[in-house]
Amino acid sequence: MKKKAFLATLAAGAMVVSLAACSSGGDSADGAGAGAGDGGLVGVAMPTKSSERWINDGNAVKEQLEAEGFKVDLQYAEDDIPMQVSQIENMITKGAEALIVASIDGTTLTSVLQDAADADIPVIAYDRLIRDTDNVSYYASFDNFKVGQQQAWSLLNGLGLTELDGTPIEGAPAGPFNVELFAGSPDDNNATFFFDGAMEELQPLIDSGVLVVGSGQTDFEQVATLRWDGEEAQSRLENILTSTYSDGTVINGVLSPYDGISRGIISALEGAGYSVGDTWPIISGQDAELDSVKAIVAGEQYGTIFKDTRKLAEVAVDMTIALLNDEEPEVNNTTDYDNGKKVVASYLLDSSIVIKENITEQLVDSGYWTQAEIDG
Repeated sequence: MKKKAFLATLAAGAMVVSLAACSSGGDSADGAGAGAGDGGLVGVAMPTKSSERWINDGNAVKEQLEAEGFKVDLQYAEDDIPMQVSQIENMITKGAEALIVASIDGTTLTSVLQDAADADIPVIAYDRLIRDTDNVSYYASFDNFKVGQQQAWSLLNGLGLTELDGTPIEGAPAGPFNVELFAGSPDDNNATFFFDGAMEELQPLIDSGVLVVGSGQTDFEQVATLRWDGEEAQSRLENILTSTYSDGTVINGVLSPYDGISRGIISALEGAGYSVGDTWPIISGQDAELDSVKAIVAGEQYGTIFKDTRKLAEVAVDMTIALLNDEEPEVNNTTDYDNGKKVVASYLLDSSIVIKENITEQLVDSGYWTQAEIDG
């Protein structure tokens, strides 16, 4: 890949700002962007503003790129695939030196990414793997299989079956516990990793009868939720409650892969007459969205998975700088993320389980949310 001319300026100025400085909070410190505007343009394509998580991601990536001297074209496509394609085309036309892309549907960008390759523009797949193309340079994400395990462990911990790290609790109740399963969007490669990780933990307990899926819906295709839509999840659970639990049988737990889906699940349960208390189901989640953190405090949602998007943004920025310097970015996984055309070299970050008892430690002490935001 040819070197970009602006990097000489970048190295002389803004590159003195360390990535470590960015990682502390994702906000540009005073003076951190002293070289901002001197570097080239980086296009950042995010899927939607309907999820608080993606707003945080976009802001973190933009701020950290600007702190390193880049101009940034940040676009949200509102889950409209043709719009995202058009946005990326425009970034290429504007002369973007690199692209960071969180895809809506990882299978639909083949043509536009060929245009990027023809223009010698590196592409970082951000959190969602871009599929069916050779023209993705690297992948920055979390250990998505482990995230799925953590979702299962939070559910099982709430039921009194395991510790938060999945260790069985001695003398745990034998059950049976009635549970229902939800998965993410079938066009998002991460969704299958989450579900497979969760089912590695849950399937043995389903097989032994400790957990009972009343609806019988246990295959990914049956439980997937297109576009991670909370309203779709709410509608599906409402149908399950009517068809399976109308005889007075209660649901004890729900595996949810995302906080927005969890909130739809909560609405369905409330509509069916459930109320927070001893019989309220254990509900998992993901992304530590503020509304769901508040729901955890209120006892409506048991847990969520915290994935620090500031650190993910740092990895993506680090990869971008390395590629534009004709260097190889740091990776820690070269085996697991086959996009149908090649195994994409990846850097995977760790995640953590948040429940009511550790909100302060995980989210407030880290600066991700303030106590005032949680209490507000």
